[in-house]
Amino acid sequence: MPAEHLAITGRTAMLTIIGDPIAQARSLMMINRALAERGRADDAVMVPLHVPASSLATTVAGLRAIKNFRGAIITMPHKTGIVPLLDEITPEAQQVGACNVVRMDAAGRLIGTIFDGEGFVAGLKSAGHSVAGKRCLLVGAGGAAAAIAFALGKHGASQLTLKNRTQAKAVELADRVKRAWPAQAVSTNDSSTDYDFIINATSLGMKDGDELPVELQLLRPPAVAVEIVAVPEVTAFLTAAANNGCQTHPGKPMIAAQIDLMMDFFGF
Repeated sequence: MPAEHLAITGRTAMLTIIGDPIAQARSLMMINRALAERGRADDAVMVPLHVPASSLATTVAGLRAIKNFRGAIITMPHKTGIVPLLDEITPEAQQVGACNVVRMDAAGRLIGTIFDGEGFVAGLKSAGHSVAGKRCLLVGAGGAAAAIAFALGKHGASQLTLKNRTQAKAVELADRVKRAWPAQAVSTNDSSTDYDFIINATSLGMKDGDELPVELQLLRPPAVAVEIVAVPEVTAFLTAAANNGCQTHPGKPMIAAQIDLMMDFFGF
């Protein structure tokens, strides 16, 4: 954003993105750009906060004391940990059990919701991909993964297989998705080798040397390899999939699809 279009004053509201790590965050740049596009660049600015899990509660308490704090984006690994620290969460967030956006209302209450699932499906749609009737392997069981799992059910995926390092978390998420979308086949048995979408909803890929989220032999056409990690834009998972002849879909479209929803939720 050109400096002449950004005027931070004592009246500027603060937005923030909270995560650990935070250097990979793309959404704060998108939010600041969106503020400018809406003619609100002088009204608010988004800044990053690098917060480890052990300091999350302290950070939230501090934000409550900041009178010009307006809201936050919550990223890995805090999407579930933030929930008990809030005053209210929307029905969508209750279903998922996680939040990725928080706003402070006029009474000083913190309200949370989640846009990850709808953003994920919309990001795929923008690239010409539909999940309706498709077989999906979803790796991960955290907040973003849960939101995506429920969105896949809502948008008509025919089969969902959940895989997670901690099997109990995958089973617990599968049970909740089955109750919400009984027509969808949900399993934690990853013995199948044929999928239309293979989705990495973990943090694997952020760091050099991270292992692949799935076995290499699963990455074969016609599967589309889908990433939620935004930085690096091309992860080892996407590179391996492309080398095996698969189509790939990076993490940035999922974030981009949520920006307008987030801006409206913040009140800008």
